[in-house]
Amino acid sequence: MMITLSSVLTPGQVQKVTHLASGLTWHDGTHTAGAAARQVKRNEQADLSGATGTFIKKLLQEAVETHPVLRAAAQPRRFSPLMISRASNGGGYGRHIDNAFMGSGDRRLRTDLSFTLFLSDPSAYEGGELAVETAAGEHLAKPEAGDLVLYPSTTLHEVRPVTAGERIVCVGWIESAVRDAAAREILFDLENLRATLAQQHTAQSPEMLTLSKTISNLLRLWGDA
Repeated sequence: MMITLSSVLTPGQVQKVTHLASGLTWHDGTHTAGAAARQVKRNEQADLSGATGTFIKKLLQEAVETHPVLRAAAQPRRFSPLMISRASNGGGYGRHIDNAFMGSGDRRLRTDLSFTLFLSDPSAYEGGELAVETAAGEHLAKPEAGDLVLYPSTTLHEVRPVTAGERIVCVGWIESAVRDAAAREILFDLENLRATLAQQHTAQSPEMLTLSKTISNLLRLWGDA
């Protein structure tokens, strides 16, 4: 399942993040790629270790990790540290698959889902589409600044070369509490149904109580604590 979430960041937040990011130090992005992906990665990544980087990470983490639709779709157990990357002058990220595991020790996680939070206005650069291969064909994404694309980490994907301008995005990975993708999609459908019914019924109505019971019991059946 690949979905686009609109306005995860407000225009003001996008402006603040991009303004602050312009003053960060940037490094060759190949340093954070796996052996195979390193051969096709042509971008830069921001050093977020300082005070400005820490502020940016906190702002982005809060927006991403608390988004209700993302939580319903991903059923997150853990999030990876966020990264900010930029590409220009033909830069991009060729066809690749994300590492199955990232981090080490207590921070090690299984990558079930990947996301790209777009920080550059699509009119500010040419090319740079996120291309994700699915069973239904290739999906291209180049949404508005502040929008987030969530997609399975199991897919081959790429960032098309940026032929003009500059593309800045935030990327990260999620280990889901529900490992099976089909189960996550069923739960997402039920959460959407619950949100719709909530406009018509009270939380204590028979319909809402039955649906909440079903969602909870499916999480017990399919989920990891």
